[in-house]
Amino acid sequence: MWPNRAALLLAMALPGMAGAVECTADSVVIGTASADVRISVEIADDAAERARGLMFRRQLDPDAGMLFIYESPQPVSFWMRNTLIPLDLIFIDMQGVIRHIHRNARPLDETPIPGAAVGDPSPDRLMVLEIGGGEADRHGLAVGQALAHPALGGDATFACD
Repeated sequence: MWPNRAALLLAMALPGMAGAVECTADSVVIGTASADVRISVEIADDAAERARGLMFRRQLDPDAGMLFIYESPQPVSFWMRNTLIPLDLIFIDMQGVIRHIHRNARPLDETPIPGAAVGDPSPDRLMVLEIGGGEADRHGLAVGQALAHPALGGDATFACD
């Protein structure tokens, strides 16, 4: 028996969060309303890798992307300079919770893409996940869902085994 209604609703809303999930450095797992979604990732965790990102790529496989990891939570902003394919940018806080999604960023557009919605009281982000344009909708990704990755450590909302 569930100890309270809130715990039951949380377990129903985010299936993967009922327990820990197997994590690897080269993938992320996102708990959605219908299933856990696993995406293979390349890691960009230093300034040079983050600056290059997915520039000059002509394709990105479904269920693949790049995970930008920062040393500490901070405000972030992206652009699509030299990026040839549309991308969905998923901005993640230090607990692994999706806080903002920018869908279908236009290739080659140099307009800044902020990591937080206007008025967001906590704009600091620890990670940004870039996946192919339209993939966030295909997987049912939404603000408030949690992501699991070993880089999040013990304070993650969605824990790794």
